[in-house]
Amino acid sequence: MARPCFSGGGCDKRGMHRIWIPLGAFAGLTAVAMSALMAHALPQRLDAARLQMVANAVQMQGWHALALVLVGVWAVRGGMLATLAGACFAAGVLLFCGGVYAIALGGLRLGGVAPTGGVLLMLGWLLLGISAVRAL
Repeated sequence: MARPCFSGGGCDKRGMHRIWIPLGAFAGLTAVAMSALMAHALPQRLDAARLQMVANAVQMQGWHALALVLVGVWAVRGGMLATLAGACFAAGVLLFCGGVYAIALGGLRLGGVAPTGGVLLMLGWLLLGISAVRAL
């Protein structure tokens, strides 16, 4: 079994990237499902403002699903920073999109969950960019 790479030596660098592509695929799958729900079931149930919140969350989820797949492809070369970017993207999608869905669909306010997720998404992009610059 491959050991994850969190340090420079003695590990199988192919191991960690294997998590990001399936997570990205799952995030993409659920983004498409939420998009279908938004288009066909939610207009009769939500006001325009809440429907727009769902649309924004779906869009962010879709873009970051692609980012997770990108990290899965890049992680072998991008090293620990790419792996950390993937972790930020995964946690960010869960917290940001989950928090927005909770507010829009259930009226459930979760405090700073969505903003924390948004910061994690931004941090993921920063880490991914730094990993690319370091690889030059």
